[in-house]
Order: sequence, then structure tokens, then C-alpha cells
Amino acid sequence: MEREKLFQEFSPVSIKDWKDKVIEDLKGADFDKKLVWKTGEGFNVQPFYTADDFEKRTNLDVCPGDFPFLRGKNVKGNKWLVRQEIEVEDIVAANAKVLDIRMKGIDSFGFNFKANYKPGVEDIEKLLQNIRVDFMELNFNSHYPAEILEIIEILAKKYNRELDKVRGSVEFDPIDHYNRYGKYYHTKESDFALLEDLFRRSSHLKNFHVLTIDAAVYHNSGSGIVTQLAFALAKAVEYLNHLTNNGFDIDEIATKLRFNFAVGSNYFMEIAKFRAARYLWANIVNAYGLNDADNAAMFIHCSNSEWNKTTYDPYVNMLRTTTETMSSLIGGVDSMTVLPFNKVYESPTEFSERIARNQQLLLKGESYFDKVNDPAAGSYYIEELTEQIIQESWKLFLEVDEMGGYEKAFEQGFIQEKVKAESQQKDADIANRKRTLLGTNQYPNITEHIEKINQSIFDKTTDSDAKTFNPYRGSREFEKLRFKTDQYALENKRPAVWMFTFGNLAMRNARAQFAANFFGCAGFEIINNPGFQSAEAGIAAAKKARPDVVVICSSDDEYVDNAINIYNALKEDSIVVLAGYPKALIDGLKSAGFDNFIHVRTNVLAELKRYQQLLKIG
Repeated sequence: MEREKLFQEFSPVSIKDWKDKVIEDLKGADFDKKLVWKTGEGFNVQPFYTADDFEKRTNLDVCPGDFPFLRGKNVKGNKWLVRQEIEVEDIVAANAKVLDIRMKGIDSFGFNFKANYKPGVEDIEKLLQNIRVDFMELNFNSHYPAEILEIIEILAKKYNRELDKVRGSVEFDPIDHYNRYGKYYHTKESDFALLEDLFRRSSHLKNFHVLTIDAAVYHNSGSGIVTQLAFALAKAVEYLNHLTNNGFDIDEIATKLRFNFAVGSNYFMEIAKFRAARYLWANIVNAYGLNDADNAAMFIHCSNSEWNKTTYDPYVNMLRTTTETMSSLIGGVDSMTVLPFNKVYESPTEFSERIARNQQLLLKGESYFDKVNDPAAGSYYIEELTEQIIQESWKLFLEVDEMGGYEKAFEQGFIQEKVKAESQQKDADIANRKRTLLGTNQYPNITEHIEKINQSIFDKTTDSDAKTFNPYRGSREFEKLRFKTDQYALENKRPAVWMFTFGNLAMRNARAQFAANFFGCAGFEIINNPGFQSAEAGIAAAKKARPDVVVICSSDDEYVDNAINIYNALKEDSIVVLAGYPKALIDGLKSAGFDNFIHVRTNVLAELKRYQQLLKIG
């Protein structure tokens, strides 16, 4: 019996019909300028997609678990490991922490050792006391990966654990170390010899990764999604070429390698990024002559972006990590570390780690993210984003390949310049508020003040003069600006910005709100006024208050007769600013000496720095 199809009484609507209707409703406005989103990834996003767009898609018949794993490697459900990072400074304390959080939903640990610390068998045995190495995933970030690998095998055999069930990784990526610091761990030759040794040593540890491709460094240095993906794949291919040329089997290599990605706040693009990454990697590995297609499945560990996290209004970071984690899990990552909200400016506390841990557990236990594999599949929008990211990433990957590969492209400066250009564009967008960092360059908490801060959060992370990556936070410059005001206010009166509101009610309120938001980003005190009956009444009140900055807030019509008079009356006592930029009046205002204007096209960061100089702050 044929099933009845829903909505069959409605005739199909083509893309052209939809677009014609939208253009009609726009009433003459340009469709592309008004509605098409021009991404920084090299392609445009349309305001809507329909079934017609699927006619050019080639991967719609791929099922979960099938090559090229665009929809993930799991046939049923969405299995991922909940991971927490542990800074190992004291072995006994670290073990106590492991035992505690093991009972709180964690099934993967990331142990981070200091660079000069060389662990011994007894150290690792104490660290893992009462931890089953065949039940929990164990990941080690150490400058001594071979020693770690040997110790794990010794302990597994000592406690009679099945080696096939030992899961985890040693985080070893010598090219990344060179990219960050301008030098290898030791030398290039010895590092790559160590890499080969790690593959030989781990041949019987079937589920332990010994090569970790750091893709997060591109994101945290300010690059876009396409660039992150293309460069991570190009770097991985550099390793594949070296290992296959030295006699290693591609099937074995592929199963010993994992990618560490960072996830940002561009929700749908990030979902598409992980889907595209698996597709591209599977096809790249397959080109080396795989015998088992299942070995082409990419293992992805993900952590939250550090680039977009802030020190001011830090609880907003919890919102950021929540949506980012959702993107990752919908995108199908294999393991996830949620960044504690305060990680970027201090050591995480028990509270911040608990919140971070529970974000994943809530998504799994209450939102059932673990029940459905690739829930984004079939979405016209996400399928289109996935395809576009695949195409653009592949173009950039081939461009690197034509230059002789990743290392040669890096030596020529191409990799760094591409990342730098994208980071500079992001910085400019933040300065102009085209890109919002809530609580930092928009909607600041004006009652929040910081008296002490670790200055290293504003510094560069590299100690080399070579052209290296420089992971940083996008909020850094605004935070430096605001912290300078907070430091000034410890010994001086905090600069006050006084809203001179009069005239048109809607315009004065809108412009006062804009001005308060603007100057609040520098940590200035904001003094609002209910609105004066006349310009004269406002002048009298301003002379009595004697604020550092007066912002005239009204409509352009009221500015015609009043702006210059207000300026002349108050310019000796305060910095007088006009909210808005009335083109018809600008020449006259400037002729009168008026040169302080704030409006939507203002470079907020540059202007706030200028006002700090005028107020002699710092």
C-alpha cells in the first residue's frame, strides 16, 4: 500500500520563485547586499536554501559509518569521550584528582607535564593508581613520548591488561613545535627519527595514537575555518609522506594518528567543519592505497576556542563553551574537552572545572546528544556549508601542495602570512564592532573592575624571532585598554562620561545607550540623565557636574541649533562629544572646533585609546 505523502496538494516552489518574492518584499533593496552573508572563508551564504540546491550534492547517500565518513564513524548513536585536562605538578595530588573526577562522568584524561619533567615507571604508576588503563582513555602531553609509551606498556603487562583495549595518545607533533617556537624539540632529524620509533613501539597497541596533529593552533592564532582545515591536512600529509617513504604501512599510520581541533562560536560553520574534515581526510588517506576503508576514519579530539574567551565578564565564557560544545558534538567529534571559563586568565578552580565537566554531561544525559548520529544531515543549509568548506579547503590544500608541501610553504612564509592576514581582519572587525565579543567590545558590565591581573595574558606566547604562530585572544587589546583605566582609577578618580540628553525622546535614548555602551568598553564611569527640558538646562547641569566627558545625545534636527552652543559652553571644562555624524552639519561643527564624534562606523578601539590619551590615562 502506497503511503500518502504529506503536502502533496501543494505545488513545488522553485528557488527563482522564492527569490522573486523576497526581492518584491525588499521593495527595491539589493538582494545580495541586504541578505547574502559574505563569509571570510571564500564563499557566500544565501539567506535560504531549498531542495533544488541538493541536485548538485554528491554525498547525500552516505550513511553513518560508511566511507568517506562525512556522517561519522558510528553506525548508531553518537559516542564521544568526555575528557578533562590535568596539570601534573604533584603526582599524588594529580592521582587524587583523577580518582575524584573519574566518578563524576569523565572517561578520558589529559595529563600535561612540564617540558623538563621526565617521568619514570614509579611516577606513572602512582599517577594511575586504581585507574584501569584498559577502561579509561589516557592522553599524555610530554616532551618524553617514547618513555611514556614504554611505561604504559610495562604497566599494562604488569597488571595483566589487554593491550588492544589500552586507549589514548601521546601528543607528539614536531612540526607544530617548530611552527610555534621556531625550533624542533631537538633537531628535525632526531624528532622524525623519534616519530618512526614511536610507530614501531606502538605496533601492538592498536588503539593508542602516537602522532597528534595540532589543528587548534591555527584557530587560536586567528585563522578562519577553511585555513585551519587545509593547513592541518597539509601538515598531516607531510607526516604521511615521510612515514610511507620510510617503509611504514598506510593502514597502520592512519590508525595511529589523531587530530586536535579547536571549535569556535560560528555555530553552523563549525558543525560543517568537522563533517568536511572527515570527508577530506578519508579521501586523502585512501589515495595512499588503503587496504581497509575503515582505517580512513578520522579521530578528532576537540577543545573550545581560547581565541574568543575573555577576562572581563568571564561568565559569558560559559555561554560560549556551551554552544561550541554543541557544535562539536553535532559535528561528530570523538572526544571533547570543555575549557573552564576562567582558564585563559588563571588556573581553573574546582568550581570552573565542575561547570565545564557538567556541560558535556548535561548534553549527553539530559539533551540526549549521544542518541543520534549526525542530526544535521539533510539540512539544506548545513549540507551546503559542508560542501563549500570541502571545496575551499581543498583549493587551499592544493595550493600548499603545489608549493612543495606544508614545510616548504611554511619556510616561504605562506602559511604564517595567510593566518596573519585573517587574524588582522578579525582584529579590525572587533575594533570596528563588526564582530562582537559580548562584554568586551559590546554591552560591557560597567560595574566590573579588575584591580590585579596576570600581565602575561596580554603577552605573545613565542620566544623566537623566527616567523612563528602567535596564539592570542581576540579580546586582548580591548582588555589592555580597559585594564589601563582600572589601574588609573586605583589612585585617581575614574573618568566620568556624562550623557547630555535633550529633545527627541527616541533619538536621545538611542544615542545615549550607544554612547554608554561605547565608553563603557574602556571602563569609564557612565552617568545617565533622564533628559533636560532645554539645552540651556543641560548646560547648567553639566557645568555643575563638571564631568570628564560630555556626550551630546539628541536628534540631528536638534543639533542644528544647539550643538555648537553646547560645545562652546562646555569645552573649557570637559571633552565634548557628539553622538552621531550628521553629514549636513559636519563642516560647520568642525569649523567651530568640534572634532569628537562617535557613530556606528567609528573604530571603537582606536577612538577609546585616543580618549584615554586626552584624559592622560596611563
